[in-house]
Amino acid sequence: MVAFGEHLKANIASEYGPDAYIKYEELDELIQKLSETAPSAADLQNRQVSMTIPAQTDSRGLAVANSTVTEEEFLRNMDFELAKVEKFTLQKVSELRTKIESVEKSGNESGKADGTTTAADIVLMEKADEIANDFLRLEKYVNINFMGVHKILKKHDKNLPNVPCKAFYVSRMHAQSWVRGDYSDLVVRLSHIYSMLRDDHVAKENNDQQSFLRQTTKYWVKTEDVSRVKYYVLRNLPVFLQKTSTGESDSQFTNSVYFDNDQLELYHGRLEKSPGAIALRLRWYGNGTPKMVFVERKTHNDKWTGEVSVKERFIVDESEVHQVLTNTYPIEEKKKAMLAKGKSQKDCDEWETLVREITQVCASKQLVPTCRTQCMRTAFQIPFDATVRISLDTNLCMISERGYELNNMKTWYRNPEWILQPNEITRFPHAVLEIKLELSGGDTTAPKWVQDLQNSGLIYECHKYSKYCHGTAVLLPEDVRSVPYWVDDVTLRESIIASCGGRILMDPGEGPAPGANAVYDHLLPFGDQNNNRAQNAVGRTHVSTAASKGITGNQAITGNVVTGFDQTPYQDEEDMFDEDDGCCGWVFPFCSRYNQYAQSAVAPTSFQKIEPKLFFANERTFLHWLHYAVVLSSISAVVLSMSEEPGEEWRQWFAMALLPISLAFIMYALHIFLWRQDQIKNRIPARWDDPIGPLVLGSAMVIVLLVNFFTQLYSLAKVDMEEGSL
Repeated sequence: MVAFGEHLKANIASEYGPDAYIKYEELDELIQKLSETAPSAADLQNRQVSMTIPAQTDSRGLAVANSTVTEEEFLRNMDFELAKVEKFTLQKVSELRTKIESVEKSGNESGKADGTTTAADIVLMEKADEIANDFLRLEKYVNINFMGVHKILKKHDKNLPNVPCKAFYVSRMHAQSWVRGDYSDLVVRLSHIYSMLRDDHVAKENNDQQSFLRQTTKYWVKTEDVSRVKYYVLRNLPVFLQKTSTGESDSQFTNSVYFDNDQLELYHGRLEKSPGAIALRLRWYGNGTPKMVFVERKTHNDKWTGEVSVKERFIVDESEVHQVLTNTYPIEEKKKAMLAKGKSQKDCDEWETLVREITQVCASKQLVPTCRTQCMRTAFQIPFDATVRISLDTNLCMISERGYELNNMKTWYRNPEWILQPNEITRFPHAVLEIKLELSGGDTTAPKWVQDLQNSGLIYECHKYSKYCHGTAVLLPEDVRSVPYWVDDVTLRESIIASCGGRILMDPGEGPAPGANAVYDHLLPFGDQNNNRAQNAVGRTHVSTAASKGITGNQAITGNVVTGFDQTPYQDEEDMFDEDDGCCGWVFPFCSRYNQYAQSAVAPTSFQKIEPKLFFANERTFLHWLHYAVVLSSISAVVLSMSEEPGEEWRQWFAMALLPISLAFIMYALHIFLWRQDQIKNRIPARWDDPIGPLVLGSAMVIVLLVNFFTQLYSLAKVDMEEGSL
């Protein structure tokens, strides 16, 4: 049994030394002494003091000695520890910036040979990896101190309930630069270095592309894993900054306003994945008032039908949004202007069709602003080459766009100066990663480095996750008829309740609600309130749980910890080392052993793709087995009816042997049908064949036929011998 203090000692970076970390045990000792003396609480009503009255007694009625530990001493030590961590963090960040400047200078001086990797390039790559490892080490340092402060304050308030201080110090800590500081400029500069060393070739810009055919998979990323995921991706793809970005950060502010009608027709269509279901949104980038607005339509189609889902868009000025929403957009004039600029007739016709369909659907379905998503989006992509595009959305929140005057669609998004009520905003507790592939020739195989990321244990797939569906379900719980399955994930419960959306949650006392949530709870990335099927589903392997903590490969199999965190359980509940506290296993994604481990690890979640033809194939196989069972039973009945004459007992035995085999065929067919039906329903990515059952039944049939053959052979030989003797 090991408390958090022991874990803190075990995870002290040798480069930093123990003095750089908070003195958790000393603060804990102060709390113990304070709880023993039981100081009295301050009198909140008395607003006057006397300078001649002796000092106040403690809660036991005893005089407080001058040598007694006071609450002020604990608070003074807390102030000192917070200042120490802040100073150390800023110092290390400054050193990292100096190292990056040196690498950038060396890269600019050496240049890059066309398509070749020189010894200087290898040295620069090693230095860049070292900087990335140093930053991740510093982030681990920040996380473990951040969690230590939370835990020591929690213990203080638990042992000294009369003088709580956690709320004050947590708010103060969040205002300090070592917690709230944005050091993403390091990511941008490292991205430029890696891009230079890879010699990325910029593709030709195509701003007029209106249709996107992509294979998209969405994942959840824990907050403490965001930096590791960023650095892993930027080693293979550069950070893609939009033209509106200042270039000072790796992310940009992104707004998307989704439209729907009073019946939430589009929401339910997208949630149920109805063929042809659409989502309509207006998106813009950057802070402040939108200027250039992207009008986007996403259409869902099932792959088994031969169709593919597609995203289509066109660009308008903010002043033209009202015309689009009210079906007064001057399409003909815009088309003539496009032709005058040299656009092809085909492109203009496709643009006209798209605009007319969107403007007409806004009018016919009476679409109004329903939900807005806000996030800081980091995009990784070789400029204008969408073969592999990865986006990471952090600080994700959803805002209700209902309840204000639209002014005939002139007001189509909520004024950012308006005060939001708790039921008008919900904050998503995880980052959302999207991997988008546009592969040519029908190839669906992702590059190896993408597969390694998927198998790293740092990202958790959430099948068909939708920001719009989540925000609408949480913010409009009275209007939705059904909710997405992932709302039952245990890590979302607190944020949903805080947004007054608890109505959509299942009741832990009564068990899961009937329907999809009771069936697909193993799809939840982090489990549900009652059990943890998500971590124990058949689709996982023995290294999956370790991979979910950032431990992969041989280390996960043997139980050793790459990260330095041991797996010893905690003795005290208050010292329990929870993943929810914001710190988990830590690996360097750049070291060589990471690549070795990632190859043998598996993704934390994996789902079998389901198409309607699977159900029909299962039924067809079931009917085939029944067909052969009927044939065997018919043969048995015929043989039995023809064996009434004396001396033909062997025929009766043969017929009676075939009957139980035909019955076994029927029972086996029913068992396999129900078993495969459960596999399909639960989307389990395991083997669906049975290598034993057909072998057993076939062997039984062969044995019966062999016995029948040798019996007939013996009978014929016996008859020949009798005739020969005569």
